[in-house]
Amino acid sequence: MHPALWISKTGLDAAQTDVAVVSNNLANASTVGFKKDRAVFEDLLYQNINQPGGRSSADTELPSGLMLGSGSKVVATQKAHTQGNLLTTENALDMSIQGRGYFEILQPDGTIAYSRNGQFSLNDQGQIVTSGAGFLLQPEVAVPEDAQQITISQDGEISVSVRGEAEPQVLGQMNISDFVNPTGLQPIGQNLFVETASSGAPIQGVPGLQGLGYISQGTLETSNVNVTEELVNLIESQRLYEMNSKVISSVDQMLGQVIQQL
Repeated sequence: MHPALWISKTGLDAAQTDVAVVSNNLANASTVGFKKDRAVFEDLLYQNINQPGGRSSADTELPSGLMLGSGSKVVATQKAHTQGNLLTTENALDMSIQGRGYFEILQPDGTIAYSRNGQFSLNDQGQIVTSGAGFLLQPEVAVPEDAQQITISQDGEISVSVRGEAEPQVLGQMNISDFVNPTGLQPIGQNLFVETASSGAPIQGVPGLQGLGYISQGTLETSNVNVTEELVNLIESQRLYEMNSKVISSVDQMLGQVIQQL
């Protein structure tokens, strides 16, 4: 096989993967708390024909070598955990984290997942849960039936106003977690991330303290996807795909001419 055919094939695969990453970003442009991805490319192994610095004669060295690459591949997708824009909803159970940190969510298997999506609701027992799957916010907080108004302070203290009582009733304290390397978190869908060896152990704390972000009630953090930027990336990936396809077509024509003339 002509080496250019294989090299261009790897370029097609890499461009196709990049298009998939961009399309996922665009599909989640309206997903609350979504963090965009980017594909990380890497060149493949080289065929070393002449080593740079090798001897060309008894007294001279090669100023440069002869090494032929074998293409490229996508080796990783990196999440950009930058802050999204603020959307005001005035819903008491909508929250956003302004700064670093993630909400702690209890999964059905008993493990903790982490999320930037602050769309919460109450279940039939008055507990605060995620709006989609109904997973419990940690630590668990139960809102009494006679609660008139729910207030969540910037430092995560949850309190309610109860009919007939002058002072608000404190229900609990919300904690959030941060990671040394948020890019190492593994996304599992449903706006959730889980800890990995690359992310490091969660650093739990009170919102607004020790570098953690503070809670903003009645607001949501929108996706950090820039649609215009993603469309430009899509065009670049499409052009890259077209160029690699053109190389395959050109090599095919070259080989066809050789066969016809033999």
